[in-house]
Amino acid sequence: MSFNHIFKAHVNWQLGEGETTQNPRSFSRNHTISIANKKEALQVSAAKMFRGDDTCYNPEDLLLSALASCHMMSYLYVCAQNNIEVLTYIDDAEATLEVIKTGSGSFKKVNLNPVVTIADEAKKDLAISLHEKANSLCFIANSCNFPISHHAKVFVKQV
Repeated sequence: MSFNHIFKAHVNWQLGEGETTQNPRSFSRNHTISIANKKEALQVSAAKMFRGDDTCYNPEDLLLSALASCHMMSYLYVCAQNNIEVLTYIDDAEATLEVIKTGSGSFKKVNLNPVVTIADEAKKDLAISLHEKANSLCFIANSCNFPISHHAKVFVKQV
């Protein structure tokens, strides 16, 4: 049995005074994205290299963040199923975007680099292996058409 869940986002962009969309170099990419029942709207733009505002989030940031966050939550879930107490989880994720001459492009790979601290030395090997299971459960990873590598490190809290 499967279940469908609907997610919605409201995107709001307006042409600025003195701007025109007739020239791709002459208008702001800044916009807001609001999601029902969320605390704040996201301030979004294009990435700096695409004439965006570098102080705003961009779609590429958000895709990478979604992937890293989903993996973490899937990982915490499988650890809970295996009675592994996770104390900290840090990930410095990195994505490679390739842009071709036509202006189109795609992500070519993502490297997730989770550094996890657990409480029980006896569960360290299992904790490392569960990253593969977490990847197979991750909704975002299952929606991607590029390779996602995991370079996980697991440490045990020293008492």
